[in-house]
Amino acid sequence: MRIDCLIEAIERTGNPTALGLDTRVEFLPPSLAGFPTGRSVGSVRDEGDAEAVCSSMYAFNCALIDALADIVPCVKAQVACYEMLGVPGVRLFRDTLLYARQKCMITIADVKRNDIGITSGAYAAAYLEENSPLSADFITVNPYLGTDGMAPFLDACGKNGSGIFVLVRTSNPSAGEFQDLIVQDGEGKGRPLYEHVGQKVAEWGGNLTGRHGYSSVGAVVGATCPEEGKKLRALLPGTFFLVPGYGAQGATAQDLVGCFDGQGRGAVVNASRSLLCAYKKRNTDDFISAARDEALHMREELRAAIKNRHGVS
Repeated sequence: MRIDCLIEAIERTGNPTALGLDTRVEFLPPSLAGFPTGRSVGSVRDEGDAEAVCSSMYAFNCALIDALADIVPCVKAQVACYEMLGVPGVRLFRDTLLYARQKCMITIADVKRNDIGITSGAYAAAYLEENSPLSADFITVNPYLGTDGMAPFLDACGKNGSGIFVLVRTSNPSAGEFQDLIVQDGEGKGRPLYEHVGQKVAEWGGNLTGRHGYSSVGAVVGATCPEEGKKLRALLPGTFFLVPGYGAQGATAQDLVGCFDGQGRGAVVNASRSLLCAYKKRNTDDFISAARDEALHMREELRAAIKNRHGVS
């Protein structure tokens, strides 16, 4: 099961983090020869232009993967950053995931898909079938349509050992507009909606538990909501968390440490802009060294926070 592979990769590197390849044109460094700097996606005017941009983005992604594969166990690629570049961007998304896999990194396709019936099945086939061009080890999924919308993804997890991360408590500022609404349970007790969703996630993943005690059906729990993270960790002992919000979104290691269990397991923390744009903070063209230094700093910060809270290294 891929959830076991993820846990083992984290333990091998001693680092519960994911390289968030939410790559954008404006993140590219000047050191990528032949590419005019300071551009935005709006300046990409046609497919030929997009091909050139994607070539530079691919070089950027691969260089970061090469630099971090020995210390970062996982890559998360946000599909929207690639889709807006059209067909060349989708190929870039595919090629980036493939390259990360070749470097023995676990891959998460951040696609937040869901629907019902054959459409939901098509999404599951596109991203979770082993032989699909867009295949990843894990994908993110929106649970809003309920169990019938989730069924194809759960079937894929059971069939080939892949995994999903279901949106439960997200890191964006207005998440609470819906996720914090108080909803009565079957006993007439009111609880926030995100707790109901979390309970359902545990239910969906009940028969998909790996050898390390965690299910293939995980949860997205934002680092920017530390109290909710601690509460969900207690409620969902067998659910692995994907934790966005660290770094550029404002969350620190201390904010998210409650998402880990008493053994320092149970979560992988995504960092995107803090790694992709680390070179900008240092006013250097050496994006590789800057990203590696930032990744090592993040690893040590997380280790210290986990040890301080749970007494484990």
